[in-house]
Amino acid sequence: MTASSAPLDDLPAQYAAYLERCLREIGDVKPGGFAKFAGRLIKKLSFEEFTRAHLEYSELLARYRDSLERGDTINDLVIKLIREQTASLVLPPPRL
Repeated sequence: MTASSAPLDDLPAQYAAYLERCLREIGDVKPGGFAKFAGRLIKKLSFEEFTRAHLEYSELLARYRDSLERGDTINDLVIKLIREQTASLVLPPPRL
């Protein structure tokens, strides 16, 4: 299951996967601490921060893909936001 398709009740499992990615990719950083990932300085998120960021990312990515299907023109700012959210969630970049 991808981050964009996870239901709300799956957030604890998504957070657990996020913590595993963090440990593997940025090391043992406490929530609220900062580390470099994908060339960006990111903050390790608490569960509450992760929930907000994950939901925002999922909605943004879904809207982006809907826009592509409709043939809309995509603003570079949208792509930048998606990349920033991807890094903050310690996810691999989505296919844009």
